Amino acid sequence: MTLLTFFFFTALVGGLTWILTRKDDHGSSTGYFLAGRTLTGGFIAGSLLLTNLSTEQLVGLNGSAFTDGISVMAWEVIAGASLVIMALYFLPKYLRSGIATIPEFLEKRFDATTRSITSFIFILAYTVILLPIILYSGATGLMGILDLKTLTGIESETTLRWVTVWFIGIVGSIYAIFGGLRTVAVSDTLNGFGLLVGSVMITVFALNAVGDGGLIDSLAKVREAHPEKFNSLGSKESSVPFSTLFTGVLLLNLFYWTTNQQIIQRTFGATNLAEGQRGVLIAGIFKVIAPLVLVLPGVLAFHFYGEREGFKPDHAYGTLVSDVLPKWLVGFFAAVMVGAILSSFNSALNSTATLFSLGVYKELFKHKAVDETKVINNGKLVGTVVAILAMCTAPLLAGQESLFGYLQKMNGLYFIPIFSVVLAGFLFKRAGALAANISLVAGCLILVLGYFVPPFSGWAEKVHGFHFLGIVFAALMVFQFVMSKVNPLPQDWAHHHSGDVDLTPWKWAKPLGFGIVAFVVILYLALADFSVLKG
Repeated sequence: MTLLTFFFFTALVGGLTWILTRKDDHGSSTGYFLAGRTLTGGFIAGSLLLTNLSTEQLVGLNGSAFTDGISVMAWEVIAGASLVIMALYFLPKYLRSGIATIPEFLEKRFDATTRSITSFIFILAYTVILLPIILYSGATGLMGILDLKTLTGIESETTLRWVTVWFIGIVGSIYAIFGGLRTVAVSDTLNGFGLLVGSVMITVFALNAVGDGGLIDSLAKVREAHPEKFNSLGSKESSVPFSTLFTGVLLLNLFYWTTNQQIIQRTFGATNLAEGQRGVLIAGIFKVIAPLVLVLPGVLAFHFYGEREGFKPDHAYGTLVSDVLPKWLVGFFAAVMVGAILSSFNSALNSTATLFSLGVYKELFKHKAVDETKVINNGKLVGTVVAILAMCTAPLLAGQESLFGYLQKMNGLYFIPIFSVVLAGFLFKRAGALAANISLVAGCLILVLGYFVPPFSGWAEKVHGFHFLGIVFAALMVFQFVMSKVNPLPQDWAHHHSGDVDLTPWKWAKPLGFGIVAFVVILYLALADFSVLKG
């Protein structure tokens, strides 16, 4: 029954996606990589949320909540505030440029070398960091929810993980490589609705399992039993100390939601600025209430399994789902979980193909008339190679102590340098390409030294890894500012409107944006125990 409902819902989403996108333009660069600039607010919001809400979030963040409590909600609520900045500041500037990728913007702002360096960093990072983590976390979650050992009869966990990784990778590759951005966005939205409903149900069923009272009574019972898990301010020992919200945590979120190609590519396909802002801010609303499905279940799992010897935090979510969800719903939830996994995987893969086709292949042949079909086919070929490499690498991640912590640490290696260059490009009108290119290369090298090479790594750990990210970011910004004075451009950079997109803003963008930020502040204050800051 479980496998039957799983395959039924998986096939249903695939069929509906094909019906809705079969007449789309998949033969041109704009159609394939930017959905023909036809994405409206609903599709943008759904795709943003589901691309982000995958198993590295459901499995990884709930695993962190199992250990640290609700203080890890910082990753979600700060994301909501970051989306406000994206909608009001970054998105109008990106759409003004008419770009398809962040490296393309950096070429307009600086030079072709900046574009090449950034494209290389993105492609390498997605291939060796992001895609393998998505596949590994997806396989881990699916194995727990469906109890694949029992269903398949495969006793070896290693073998089962390889099989599951390749199943997810092959299906995700079909969406991304053969469908294009609109196919990704539509499948994301369909799966997003199912995942939202399913995730709320997990929280409700888990609270019901706590006791015979109502949901509020059950939550109060858990809070009374584990008060230390319900403080929004992380202690110095937690994975997210409160002070890091203003350094590394904030910077990682700002990059992720304003500059990360994998995430923001669907905003470049917006019909107009108003629809883009509407989609981004709707996503922001859901992010600030996301702790209900991304953090609270981890705390509830601690209530049930915290005293179980040898229990691994990253197994918390899968075990909870398997235990509290009625068996007839397990297949449905596993299907939408796979949809979430596929969403993140195919979005990163589509972005990789986009970065290569438009940022590398077209640049190599920019002096010739390049056939659009060749551009797209070469992107598909690179996407296939990258997918295979990720599927071969993913199972090797077994043994990480904290999947979500590992992801954030590795993301910092490229998030910080790229974000500093994009922001400097907007803020410092006389900043030139030399400073940007040095910042990209030097920033990545400094972060690698600080994370992995003694004695630098020892110093970075002493100040906390997230504070280290903040220090590196500040240094890169100061360097680019100084260079804009020492070696300035002959005149201020002029940001011209490409004319591709209507830039009339959404009338509710600012009120809604300020409302989201106010909610974040109120939420922190309501759940804060300031005594931990004195310790």
